[in-house]
Amino acid sequence: MNKTSGAIYSGLEWITRFAYVNLLWILFSLMGGIVLGFFPATTAMFTIVRQWIKGNSDIPVMKSFWEFYKADFWKSNRLGLFVAGIVAIIGIDIFYIQLNNVLDWRNIPLYAFMLIFILFAFYVFPAFVHYDLKVLSVIKNAFLIMLISPLHSLLMIISLVSIYFIVQALPALAFIFGGSIYAFLTMGLSYNAFLKIEKRDSNNN
Repeated sequence: MNKTSGAIYSGLEWITRFAYVNLLWILFSLMGGIVLGFFPATTAMFTIVRQWIKGNSDIPVMKSFWEFYKADFWKSNRLGLFVAGIVAIIGIDIFYIQLNNVLDWRNIPLYAFMLIFILFAFYVFPAFVHYDLKVLSVIKNAFLIMLISPLHSLLMIISLVSIYFIVQALPALAFIFGGSIYAFLTMGLSYNAFLKIEKRDSNNN
């Protein structure tokens, strides 16, 4: 097999992997009735992607996904309860603003809070699968890492906005790759941030 054929084969293999993990994410979310299945499926997907980023690309995807899904089922749902609660609060506030047509400077704190929450959300699942911590510690770590990693956050925004415009042109890609590509981008940049922080901490000690 020449280099060109090898590159094409490798590219197709990775496309298949991303599509497969995305499909598992959807199926396992449904298997848990969405309400209980979404967060375990999401953390399982991030764990698989983290293994890929670390160079473990040959792990058995289906078997590993199922094991991660089961192992963190209740812990990930406790995290999900926190995330869903914040989303609900934001949703109620936005509904109130739209209902009363209140759009002025008094809403700036809400918009600032929404921005901070979005940035926090970029790190919370990567932190969950990277650190072996209790849920409250995961939330704390994700928030602190978000605060000290503005460059990584900016790169996430740029990457995700770029993907958004691509998906706008080809909507089917969102269904085939949406979750796994999001996980890859945020996990990859978060993992880089984690390593830099760990290296800095080790040098200080």
